[in-house]
Amino acid sequence: MQAAFSFFERIRSALRFSSLPANDLLRDQNYRRIFASVVITHFGAQITMLALPLTAVTVLNASPTQMGFLMAFEIAPFVLLSLPAGVWLDRVKKLPVYVAGELVFAFALLTVPIAAWTNVLTMTWLYAVGFLLGCVHVVAGSAAQIVLTQIVSRDRLVEAHSKNALAVSGSEIAGPGIAGALIKILGAPIAIAFDALLIFGAVVLLKGIRVEETIKPRGDANFWMQLKEGVRFVARTRLLWTMALMVGLWQTFHHMASVVQILVASRELGMSAQTIGLCYIGMGVGTIVASVYGKRVSERFGPGPTLIVGFGISGVGWLALALAPANTFGVLIFAFMLTCFSAGATVLFVNFLSLRQAVTPEALLGRMTSTMRWLILIGAGPGALIGGYIGEHVGLRASLACAGIGALVLTWIASRNALLVNTRALPKPVE
Repeated sequence: MQAAFSFFERIRSALRFSSLPANDLLRDQNYRRIFASVVITHFGAQITMLALPLTAVTVLNASPTQMGFLMAFEIAPFVLLSLPAGVWLDRVKKLPVYVAGELVFAFALLTVPIAAWTNVLTMTWLYAVGFLLGCVHVVAGSAAQIVLTQIVSRDRLVEAHSKNALAVSGSEIAGPGIAGALIKILGAPIAIAFDALLIFGAVVLLKGIRVEETIKPRGDANFWMQLKEGVRFVARTRLLWTMALMVGLWQTFHHMASVVQILVASRELGMSAQTIGLCYIGMGVGTIVASVYGKRVSERFGPGPTLIVGFGISGVGWLALALAPANTFGVLIFAFMLTCFSAGATVLFVNFLSLRQAVTPEALLGRMTSTMRWLILIGAGPGALIGGYIGEHVGLRASLACAGIGALVLTWIASRNALLVNTRALPKPVE
């Protein structure tokens, strides 16, 4: 309860902008609403992040292979829908899409506790929910990233993404402990309903945002030609396809590890749902550290080199958990792994998102965003399936070891890439 009070006090303090510096982004009303919605939705996401896989593991007794399929169904929409979604987003206003997506997300989550109450919940049901959530992430998630560029100037994108990451860190500090307690008291399926209610609250905030966006109709615009135009832009922009390749490989290793980490915690280390939830506070610690110091590191060494560091930090965490003993020290290593993952991912994506948005003309933002999300997640589904297969037939720790070693090798390869190493400032939009 104290953690929850502290969490919402952080929101209140952040939104009380009279004492902020004159040039602080939080003085902008639109950005304040985005900031608050990010805090609320990510607080709820801490519940679902634990409750959805725990529903599969504890309620339906899912195997590692089934967990791999669950994650693969969540990722499949990125491969199937990202490219056409990008063309469509460049033809419509993004804020209404963002708001509608959040509503669909909330209703999809509500079906899980309803199915559990009526004794019809199965892994197939979770696969369907995961697929629908993935569809929302593809369309509304891309729209959300573009909305941010519409209310924040390009030269302040790193600052905006860093503030958002810091907002997420508050959720990650307070959320996991509360999530673990809710799951223990109410059960994992019912805890998911609480996340849905929080999302409805975030929608109210988003509906108050005012964005002036004019869609210029192109009478001669062909859907498939526009799709190819977005892909061609990424293919011809060396920085974009280089980052897509590197981050795509990282996503493969990330999903290999993610599909088994809850299973390692519950079955290898003997941790309860509440203990797992408390360990997830480590994610908040990692995000705070990366948010506070990441911007300084990026300014000092450049966004390209800082992005590379994120690969290595996460790899260290996965490798450490693969070697964790089944005792109290192992529990601490699980928390350490989560800290490393969130710190590495925050450092990585703050710079990755800022670089790709800075280099892209406004007219191509939707197609670039969807193309890049498609490219970096092509390997995520196979990564989840491979992680589940290795976990079931070789060992859960083997999946983590493969992910950790792979991420460290990727760090070395990326450090030899002259383009990333020499990207020391945000670029101008490509002609």
